[in-house]
Amino acid sequence: METVERLIRSTQELLWERGYVGTSPKAIQAAAGAGQGSMYHHFSGKAELAKVAIERSGAEMRAAAEEQLGGAGTARDRITAYLSREREVLRGCRVGRLTADPDVVADPELRAPLDETFTWLRTRLAEVVAEGKQANEFPATTDPERLAATIAAVLQGGYVLARAAGTPEPFEQAVQGLLELINA
Repeated sequence: METVERLIRSTQELLWERGYVGTSPKAIQAAAGAGQGSMYHHFSGKAELAKVAIERSGAEMRAAAEEQLGGAGTARDRITAYLSREREVLRGCRVGRLTADPDVVADPELRAPLDETFTWLRTRLAEVVAEGKQANEFPATTDPERLAATIAAVLQGGYVLARAAGTPEPFEQAVQGLLELINA
């Protein structure tokens, strides 16, 4: 793997595990097997590398969601597949965890890819819900934007509850409860 790719991947992992403050340039270099010169040759510093890593995590999250949301089946089937897919629940959401990092949310450059990712997710979910509404899978009173926001909030909240409990059970309960409501 090329040095730039190793630096980005290592930064993604460290941000997920430790957050921005806990991710030092030395830790990134050690994890990537790259020297200080290599890192600063490709990136102006930690902030630029973190931004690229956060953008990559957002793109990967969008691609993973699109696998289910853009797949075959009814709108309900696709939403169910999205909610039910395999996740590393106790590690939390790679993008969502960064919203709790004060240094990330205080920096408009680092926060922007988080907002873009979650805006895309809510928009994409709303499109699928609207398709389902048009196909009479959902009641005529269903507001696609509100239901999309609820789906995103349940997932992110489920991660928080699971991490606090040290078990995926609260996440699984939240997802199953949401699926029961969607399929009622």
